Amino acid sequence: MANCITKHIPNTLTCCNLLSGCMAVIAAFNCDAWHTLLWVIAGAAFDFCDGFSARLFKAYSPLGKELDSLADLITFGLSPAVLCWRTLQGFDYPCARMAAIFPYIAFILAAFAALRLAKFNIDDRQTTSFLGLAVPANALFWCGLFQLDFWQDFAGAPYVIAALAVIFAFLMTSDIPMFSFKFKNLSWSQNRVRFIFLAVAAAILIVSGILCEGDVPARKGLGIVMLWYILLSLLTKGQF
Repeated sequence: MANCITKHIPNTLTCCNLLSGCMAVIAAFNCDAWHTLLWVIAGAAFDFCDGFSARLFKAYSPLGKELDSLADLITFGLSPAVLCWRTLQGFDYPCARMAAIFPYIAFILAAFAALRLAKFNIDDRQTTSFLGLAVPANALFWCGLFQLDFWQDFAGAPYVIAALAVIFAFLMTSDIPMFSFKFKNLSWSQNRVRFIFLAVAAAILIVSGILCEGDVPARKGLGIVMLWYILLSLLTKGQF
């Protein structure tokens, strides 16, 4: 009886990730970057827990693997793309035709997230590290970016955002080594990159909280933390 219950726990948690993604898409459609971020974080928590529970209860299944990718596509692929699309719609453009078409470049994020997830499912090289930017990191970057205010008064902001969308689409499907957060132990020698990342990330969030008094630190610092993650991965060149 217990086995019958535990074998369904991972897929149940994956469905919670999917539902969080649906809520993130709704928030993104309403241009609510803060609640989009909260639902993406909730989805990431469920995404971590479904994998952990699958290992704990040895409840692996082909269905779970495919369901996990479908949920991740909604939570970490579609929701940041919708948020980016709605944000791009808020800018002034030289002509009406450009205003109608240009924002849709955001959906390159969803398309390449799907490609990245499909590649991940058939790639046996990504057990302890990633090749290319993981889709949760992509989503957290975009949700963090739109907590910042600087781009709202910057005339070239839509073009910078579009360029970033192309860059992040490339990063997701590249073969650039990116470290994962899977700690097998607490040894410094085997986890030094992870410890360095966490220490600097904590400092970024603390400083952003001080600079934005009364605000939630992650609102202003999360996008910078994701850039730090990418930079550290590039600097270490897969030597994790």
